[in-house]
Amino acid sequence: MDPILRDVPEEFETERLLLRAPRAGDGAEMHEAIVESSEHLRLWVPWAKPNITVDEEETLQRKKRIKFLGREEFYFNMYLKGAGTLVGVIAIWNIDWGVPKFEIGYFLRTSLEGQGYATEAVNGITCFAFDQFGALRIQITSPLQNEPSWRVAERAGYTLEGIIRNNYRDVDGNLQDSKYYSKIRMAAA
Repeated sequence: MDPILRDVPEEFETERLLLRAPRAGDGAEMHEAIVESSEHLRLWVPWAKPNITVDEEETLQRKKRIKFLGREEFYFNMYLKGAGTLVGVIAIWNIDWGVPKFEIGYFLRTSLEGQGYATEAVNGITCFAFDQFGALRIQITSPLQNEPSWRVAERAGYTLEGIIRNNYRDVDGNLQDSKYYSKIRMAAA
């Protein structure tokens, strides 16, 4: 089936979180979360720039929406149920519909770390990918030195497959290693 024909829910819930696809107008609150967390994020992701403008972030949110509608990547902004507070983002990318397999990535705003939201979101989006897409493999790649990130994968029941040496360059241009985790579901015979 052509992925564009897939009906994909634009939001779903976990116990404490509402996860929903980006919409026009999300740029301002995402900008606030990124600026709040930029010192921590900049260690791991080059896009986390404290000088990003609200308009630039709004543009990114709208581009993520387009990718969602095109079934190329699936970003979900995470909100506390009831409060509407933006917690962070979780995404499904590096999609191979032929297997089907997916990679997930996530970030939480600094002020809401350490409360189990990342693990809850990873568990939620893992179930989402298995149920909605028939995923047979989901993977998480985390910088070796970003222990909080790879601990989330472990708490969510992902299996460490190995360490990839010299896998990427950090924001300072230094080669870094990554931990590679996966969760699989066996294909029907």
